[in-house]
Amino acid sequence: MYSSSQPSHAMGIDIRDSRKLRELQEEFSNAFPYLKIEFFKAPHRIGEASSRALLHDQNKTVSDCRMKKSEGLLHINREMTVSQLEAKLYDDFGLSAQVFRKSGNVWLETSATDAWTLAQQNEEGAELSRQIREERTNPDDTDLY
Repeated sequence: MYSSSQPSHAMGIDIRDSRKLRELQEEFSNAFPYLKIEFFKAPHRIGEASSRALLHDQNKTVSDCRMKKSEGLLHINREMTVSQLEAKLYDDFGLSAQVFRKSGNVWLETSATDAWTLAQQNEEGAELSRQIREERTNPDDTDLY
């Protein structure tokens, strides 16, 4: 893993047949706490959303989900765009993926902002989550009945 104070450093996720999707998700989210990655049975076009009906169970292994047999290290850095990451997963490992960004308690699909870097997406998720927490705890707010 890398430190967020070192934006040029990369991380690697080991993509092996025996690994569970949730392990890959955890490693990705450890590096980008306001992002998550989901794996789907079919790829989506840039700018399009993925159907929830095609979502893979996170307890499946990589070998259960890949469209081509290839193992190795997935290199990720903060300046990589969402579309670059998703394309790399598909092209190099045969895995269809979609990145989601946290907004409070909700996960938003990043399909409209696939050109943003992972750092931008993560920072936006942190800011949205902070704003929502502040709105909920604002002492000047009053409930109307």
